Amino acid sequence: MRTTRLEAFSDGVLAIIITIMVLELKVPDGHRLPDLIHTSGVGLLTYLLSFVYVGIYWNNHHHMFHLVRRVTGGVLWVNLALLFCLSLFPFTTAWMDDSRFARTPVVLYGLNLLIAAIAYFGLQTVIIRQQGPESPLRQAVGKDVKGKVSPVLYLAGILGALAIDRSGHAGVSIALACFVCVAIMWIIPDRRIDRVVRQHETPD
Repeated sequence: MRTTRLEAFSDGVLAIIITIMVLELKVPDGHRLPDLIHTSGVGLLTYLLSFVYVGIYWNNHHHMFHLVRRVTGGVLWVNLALLFCLSLFPFTTAWMDDSRFARTPVVLYGLNLLIAAIAYFGLQTVIIRQQGPESPLRQAVGKDVKGKVSPVLYLAGILGALAIDRSGHAGVSIALACFVCVAIMWIIPDRRIDRVVRQHETPD
């Protein structure tokens, strides 16, 4: 089957995820900037981080399916697994916000990021197996350095939050720094898929 319905469904789910996250933001009690910072400051930061992550997944998902002509049932199920992982973002983001970056919510947020990365890698792997080792996506992915480094940083953040300075905030700060670093790493444009898309582009 063609990819049209899968892409449309995925786009809709990601749009809903972003909408739910923004609805979790609290309206300030007052009308001054300090009121905004006091009431919504942390929420805006966590929303921004999660929004960037959802945007990254949408961007990469969009580019990846430019190199896919048809999908199998396996691809559909792994794509649903990815969407399930991403649909947990509003919950883990809200808990991290409400707890003011307590250790357990931050660890759960890191686990959410990790399983989403694993699900995306699984989707990519299933598509490559379907298309074969010489597929355009296999050529575009290459060594996939970012894809390999990201889970390592997620794990480092999770373990840092669990093991370092349990009574304080050093471990949590290290975890958040790891999560932000991965986001920054993926925001930087990766031209590999764009280049392969242009080589294989055909008119609709």
